[in-house]
Amino acid sequence: MHAIVGGTVFTMKGSVLNRGTILIEDGKITAVGNDIKIPKQADIYDATGMVVMPGFIDAHAHLGIVEEIYRIEGDDVNENIDPVTPHLRAIDAVNPADLGFKDALSAGITTVVTGPGSSNIIGGEMAAIKTCGTVIDDMVVRFPVGLKAALGENPKRNYGANKKSPATRMASAAILRETLVKGLEYLKKINQPDQAERDLKMEAIARVLRREIPLRVHAHRADDIMTALRIGAEFNLLLVIEHCTEGHLIADRLAAAGVPAVVGPVMVNRAKVELKNRSLETAAALAKKGVNFAIMTDHPVVPIQYLTISAGLTMRGGLSEKQALESITRNAARLLGLDDRIGSIAQGMDGDIVVLSGHPFDLRTVIKRVYVNGKVSYQNYS
Repeated sequence: MHAIVGGTVFTMKGSVLNRGTILIEDGKITAVGNDIKIPKQADIYDATGMVVMPGFIDAHAHLGIVEEIYRIEGDDVNENIDPVTPHLRAIDAVNPADLGFKDALSAGITTVVTGPGSSNIIGGEMAAIKTCGTVIDDMVVRFPVGLKAALGENPKRNYGANKKSPATRMASAAILRETLVKGLEYLKKINQPDQAERDLKMEAIARVLRREIPLRVHAHRADDIMTALRIGAEFNLLLVIEHCTEGHLIADRLAAAGVPAVVGPVMVNRAKVELKNRSLETAAALAKKGVNFAIMTDHPVVPIQYLTISAGLTMRGGLSEKQALESITRNAARLLGLDDRIGSIAQGMDGDIVVLSGHPFDLRTVIKRVYVNGKVSYQNYS
């Protein structure tokens, strides 16, 4: 049992507790408040003068799949020889020994969504995992947490340059729609046992068509976002827009469709044409229209330890401090359908806690201690 006492606790449930106490037992938070009786057997951590928050969440990265210091040896992010690979699974590529996991923990990030890249129209299934562990099977929070798809420049560049389809945005949309239609036909077949031949690709597509998981569509430009919304409506899909760089231009459309977004990466240059309208105001524009969103690093595009800095920068674009904090805690968890476990500090939630020397958006702040599933997983003794 652990007791964290004396800190300023941001519960992310609407309250901030001065000199609050948190009890954690068997991996779960068992009590939060100001007048909590601390059991004698508890390991007490004095957080007086410090800030205590739920573990941070990076809702879109490639942690463990693209290892920073390796090239071919550690890069397993894109099976870029076939534009339709829904049967690929992030859990089969993650290396828990990737140094990025240490970086994540040292930055207070306790949950990350990792998965395939964006070279393919459909890239594979993504996983929400904890950032502490040695075996991926023990780190999974939810798998699959979504099926990765991509529109825009990346599939065009990957296949068009090799005289293969898709070479245009029309072909990208057509391939996606064609695959979803095949999925509908597969659903009809599996209802007839004598015709049910197992198809791994279609099993993944079926999960999307049944609305068991969202189709998480990489889309930067406004027209690509609209294509995703159009296809989502046609097939009655749960959608998440990944990157959403020009989301501020069509925030009302995203709001009307009830489609959330994972915005970012924020700390990048205009590396390609479809990033020309990138803006720190995107998150604020989405918030104004009521669109739920999270902030990403897209690690290793932006190193994962800069997630809090990325969220803090959105305040320059008009986002409130509360909204910026929620984008890497409570609202990120809600977007993932995991807000019953992570993203806030309350009784029954996972024991994922970060103790900081100051406010997370202050560049001088140091992470002092991190708990993952109720265990001390990182300690700064300085």
